[in-house]
Amino acid sequence: MSHLPKHAVKTVFLLLLFAGFFVPGSFSGVYNDPAPLNGAWHTAEGSIEQLLIIADGYCMLTRYDKVNKKFIHSFGGPLTASGNRIILKVEFNSSDKLQVGKTLSHEYSISNNILSSTISGKKMQWKRTDDGKSDLAGNWRITQRKQDDKMGDIPLRPRRTLKLLTATRFQWAAINIETGEFSGTGGGTYTFANGKYTEHIEFFSRDSTRVGASLSFDGKIENGNWIHSGLSSKGDPIYEIWSRMK
Repeated sequence: MSHLPKHAVKTVFLLLLFAGFFVPGSFSGVYNDPAPLNGAWHTAEGSIEQLLIIADGYCMLTRYDKVNKKFIHSFGGPLTASGNRIILKVEFNSSDKLQVGKTLSHEYSISNNILSSTISGKKMQWKRTDDGKSDLAGNWRITQRKQDDKMGDIPLRPRRTLKLLTATRFQWAAINIETGEFSGTGGGTYTFANGKYTEHIEFFSRDSTRVGASLSFDGKIENGNWIHSGLSSKGDPIYEIWSRMK
């Protein structure tokens, strides 16, 4: 949960909403495949970075300061496109749970791997950092977890943990899409090769001391599922099965 004072939360949200990528709106018409937007997009001003990752029709946008190990804000949800506009239905917002369920949208264009939008005369540009193509790229959720040597099913409920990956970036978010409760998020870069999945943490809402750390797990794709095992950030053994959101 955010511990920012109310006035600061409002300021952060307005900055992201109006000086960032989306504005509120409602749409009708034919929806297009948002696949050309897939991947990771990045912009920075000083030490403050903004990361937008998109895969499987889902996006997460996060603002953070990696140098000073400060998480600022994150929001995300299902993403669609209509003509030259993109439409996001908010499923989580770390600063304002009242935004959950609302629709945000804006015109956009892509040229030479630069994603551009203009709001109130201010042009915002994001540079593509990867094309979203990898074996793990997608929107995943935990569907099974081992406890006491037994695998237990985890049904899809409003309260859920998602992990969104592009070709090089990852972000997880623990959220409740009905109540708007935000329990935490973290992300950064990752590698996946020779059965080893390694995360390099760039932001972590729950514990800033984790920024800069790396975690490695055994991993494999089996029958379309991601088998994930090793030790958690707290050193506890884990064995999980992640499946793509449908």
